[in-house]
Amino acid sequence: MRRRTFRGAVAVMALTTAALIGTAGSALACYPSDGRATPVPKNASTCEDAKLPGQTLVRSDELPTDVIDIEGGVENKDKTLTIKGVAKGVTITAVVVKGGDGYNIYKPEKLGDLPWKDLKSPLNGGRQVPTISHWFVCGTTKTTPPETSAPTTKPSTPTSSKPSTPATSTTVSPTSTTAPAAVPAGNESGTGGGLANTGFDNSWLIWIAGLLLVAGGGLLALLKFRRKASE
Repeated sequence: MRRRTFRGAVAVMALTTAALIGTAGSALACYPSDGRATPVPKNASTCEDAKLPGQTLVRSDELPTDVIDIEGGVENKDKTLTIKGVAKGVTITAVVVKGGDGYNIYKPEKLGDLPWKDLKSPLNGGRQVPTISHWFVCGTTKTTPPETSAPTTKPSTPTSSKPSTPATSTTVSPTSTTAPAAVPAGNESGTGGGLANTGFDNSWLIWIAGLLLVAGGGLLALLKFRRKASE
């Protein structure tokens, strides 16, 4: 009797323990809702809690943010989240979406190119997509130092130590040219007169003077011959 009673008590305890474990498991149950994500039946609020690489860049309770461009999430009790863009210099290592009894971990290599649409939490115990309670993004940022332009300095030209050559003055001796003597005005025809040339040629006067002398001589000879003839 005692052995049967002991075995019955053990069986009851085993059934009770199994029932308790099953109840606890159903209370924390989560089921895959997206083939791109890994469901985890726990709660996490930071990348450190979820043991994910990178730091917590932005959380749903720290909006607005200039790290990512988002749509949906928590404000309107949405069940999906879309990341449309990422700021320059930001590298995302994981996106965590929490809702119901667990959270989904999304890795960029499984999401492909932006935008990343319809990110959601795992299915709850009733196999429904729960409303998103919170989400956060893990990653790193690269700070780009401000561009500084180096001043452009023109190298100075070294001063030559060679003495400068004095300028040589070249004396140009005037070239002597023999110019023909200027003919006085009025003597272009070669008559030798000192009067201005009026265009009147006076060479015929010499001939008239000669003729007058000859005629005068003849006239004197004729008069002398008549005087002798009358005597």
